[in-house]
Amino acid sequence: MDALLALIIPEPLSELAALSLIALSFVTSLMTAALGLGGGILMVAAMASVVPPAALIPVHGMVQLGSNSGRVLLFHRFIRRSIVLWFLLGAAVGVTIGAQVAIRLPREVLLIVVGGFVLVTTWMPSLGRYKVPDRGFVAIGAVTAFITMFAGATGPFLAPFLSPERLGDRHATIGTFAACMTLKHALKVTAFAALGFAYLPWLPLIGLMIVSGFLGTVVGRQIVNRMPEARFRTAFRILLTVLALRLLYEGLIG
Repeated sequence: MDALLALIIPEPLSELAALSLIALSFVTSLMTAALGLGGGILMVAAMASVVPPAALIPVHGMVQLGSNSGRVLLFHRFIRRSIVLWFLLGAAVGVTIGAQVAIRLPREVLLIVVGGFVLVTTWMPSLGRYKVPDRGFVAIGAVTAFITMFAGATGPFLAPFLSPERLGDRHATIGTFAACMTLKHALKVTAFAALGFAYLPWLPLIGLMIVSGFLGTVVGRQIVNRMPEARFRTAFRILLTVLALRLLYEGLIG
C-alpha cells in the first residue's frame, strides 16, 4: 500500500493533501460547470498552500486542461468556434512571449490589474455590454495567455467578454469559455515542458484529479440545465465580482 501511494503521490505532498486536492477538483469542476467559471482560481489558491511554487502553475495548468476538456466534451454543440479560433491565435503569441520573459512581472501587480478590470467590465454598463468582435479575441487571447504564465487562473479576465448577455445563451458561455481555456492551458503546459518542467512525477495525481473533475462537470451540467436563465446571469455576475475582489485582496496584501 505504501509503495502504491508513493507512486501516486508526489514526494512533496502528504497523503491527506493529495486526497484533498482530488476532492477539491470535483468541487471546483462542479462550480465551473454550473456557473461558468470560478473553479480555476479556487483550485490554484488551494494548491498554493501545498504544492511547491515551482510546480504550482504547470501542475495547475495540466489539471485545468483536463477539467476544461471535459466541459468541452459536454458542451461542444454550443461552442462559438469563430471566437475560439481567434482566441487561439492570440494565445499562442501570449504564451510565447510570457515564456521568454526573463524577469517575472510582480504577481501582485497582475492580480490588481485583472481584478480591477473585471470589476469595471462587470458593473459599468457601457463596457459590460460592449460586444467584442470575433477578431478582437486575438488581443484577448494574447493578454490572457501572457498573464496565465505568471498568475495561473485567468478565467475572470476572459469571462466578461463571454457573458451570457453577449452570447445570448448560458450553454454557449460555458462551452466557449471552456474551449478557450482548454487551448490556453494546452499551450501553457507545452511551454513549461519546453522550459524543462518534469511532469512525470505528478502525472498519477493529475490523472486522478482530472477524473474527479470530469465527474464534477457531469454533476454541474445537470445543475445548469435546471437553473433559470435569469438566475444564471445573476449568479455569473455575482461570482465574477467575488473573484475580482479576491484578486484585488491577494494583490494588495502581496
